[in-house]
Amino acid sequence: MILVTGATGNVGGEVVRALARTGEPVRALVRRPADLPAEQAVGDLDEPDSLGPALDGVRGVFLLPGHRDMPGLLARMRDAGVERVVLLSSLATVATDTRNVLSAYMIGSETAVRESGLAWTFLRPTAFMSNALRWLPQLRTGDVVRDAFGTVPVASVDPYDIAAVAVRALLDPGYEGQVLELSGPEPLLPAERLGVLAEVLGRDLRFHALSDAEGRADMAKAGVPEPYIEAFFGFYGDGTLDESRVHPTVERVTGRPPRSFRAWATAHRGAFTGSGQD
Repeated sequence: MILVTGATGNVGGEVVRALARTGEPVRALVRRPADLPAEQAVGDLDEPDSLGPALDGVRGVFLLPGHRDMPGLLARMRDAGVERVVLLSSLATVATDTRNVLSAYMIGSETAVRESGLAWTFLRPTAFMSNALRWLPQLRTGDVVRDAFGTVPVASVDPYDIAAVAVRALLDPGYEGQVLELSGPEPLLPAERLGVLAEVLGRDLRFHALSDAEGRADMAKAGVPEPYIEAFFGFYGDGTLDESRVHPTVERVTGRPPRSFRAWATAHRGAFTGSGQD
């Protein structure tokens, strides 16, 4: 049995569906019942003692980072008989400035897993293609998208591909102790991603790059805490994180190239047209 945490999120949901397609027994950890092709268990990762039923019979866990007591959580998993953890981490762990809050958050999670005594694999993806969904409110009211970091190319990755790699790491013993860096097939600027989306949607969309001051104000208005704003501007403003590099990992692990942003946009066209995500 495989337990998937974050099962209603962009990546966790894809992991659940990918495992279900293999026929592997899979259990989704949720806060409330959801529409997923898997057995479900309600629990809270910040309350390890709530996970008893969720961990029953589980040998592998797809784990999100950054919980309140990571060592205690991992000890609870080990005591329940879990043998392997695949951690969704980030390239923030190898940014040139690892002192910011996002890097510290990811490094702390990886350290706890390394020291847990469990077999582990770390996934370090670039930014998700699904981050384009944050443009939805603007696209519902007009054809101009305003966003920060307009000059920063990112080889963003489809959560579908992250899930495909995660499944292999969960089911195949050959990935134990490995750090897998994941990306999409090409680096694109925000305006280039929006241009692809415009073609898929048949709309005339335009990108407006925010100044740093505008970008900071926009994030603050959206409720992003100040330490996280500083982290993002360190990564993309000061260039301490390079997500433009294309990594061969998806093809090496899955035997096929990573999906393009056009493929992601086509698969999720309904999310932008109001007809559903797929």
